[in-house]
Amino acid sequence: MKQDFGQFKELPAPLPVGERVIWQGKPSFKGLALRSFHVRKVAIYFGLLLTWRLWSDWSRGMPAGEAVTSALWLIVPAISGIAILAGLAWLFRRAACYTITSKRILFQFGVALPMTMNIPLSKISNAALKTYRDGSGDIPLRLSDGGRVSYLLLWPHIRPWRLRAPEPMLNSIPDAAEVAVKLTDALAGQPGPAAISLAQSGSAGFAPSTIAHSPNTVAA
Repeated sequence: MKQDFGQFKELPAPLPVGERVIWQGKPSFKGLALRSFHVRKVAIYFGLLLTWRLWSDWSRGMPAGEAVTSALWLIVPAISGIAILAGLAWLFRRAACYTITSKRILFQFGVALPMTMNIPLSKISNAALKTYRDGSGDIPLRLSDGGRVSYLLLWPHIRPWRLRAPEPMLNSIPDAAEVAVKLTDALAGQPGPAAISLAQSGSAGFAPSTIAHSPNTVAA
């Protein structure tokens, strides 16, 4: 898969001599909209609310035409809410960039205040892969010192609901299985035991892959 690095953000600083970019990419808009901002769930909620309103008015004897007119007021907030969530997903995707080098993973993010988080590959103690039907997927990273990672600051580029030990995550990346292979190869070249290849899984959950390294502090 050929990467056009020019289409993404520039790195915050030139890479040191001997370090090279292995992969660079962004979250997919669809993945962020559906799984991080829950656009589909909101649409279903308003659909059920609209259905309930129509049934409620009709069951009370209101003529069908009036029941429909009475329920139409839900259309405006529904469209507005979905549009806002979709717009946020677009902004977060536009601001984000993930970069895997031969030494680290860089998270570039922040809509209002651009920030960068550097994670040395040697500080990754475990990784997992969750793929979806369209080939996109998530790769969360368990760190040897996850206590220094801010869940709120890094969201949505973080594994959901891991509050005590936050795990930075390559969120909704296209061709996730191919990226997992590249990451495995990069981890295999780090000090410590050889990395086990990341296994592809279905939408039911994450397939873990233990990649042990000596504990150390994460550079954030």
